[in-house]
Amino acid sequence: MKNKKRFGIIGIFVYNPENYQKINLTLSNYSSLIKGRLGLPFNKERLRVISIIFEGTTDDLGSLSGKLGQIEGVEVKTLLSKEVLK
Repeated sequence: MKNKKRFGIIGIFVYNPENYQKINLTLSNYSSLIKGRLGLPFNKERLRVISIIFEGTTDDLGSLSGKLGQIEGVEVKTLLSKEVLK
């Protein structure tokens, strides 16, 4: 079941907006997996929130979320569907 595609959600908290270029570059490298993206700025709190809907394998999810999590000032949480896509 590890190599089967599933839907997932990646929640990204950005505490350092100066790193947006690194975030966008990372996301563009995985653009074939991304089905939707929503970004919300919270200027008073200096926090940005990005949610990503993707379709891919658990390996894809781990690779993308791991690379995002290595960026300074970024926190990443993931959620993966139980159902395997046909």
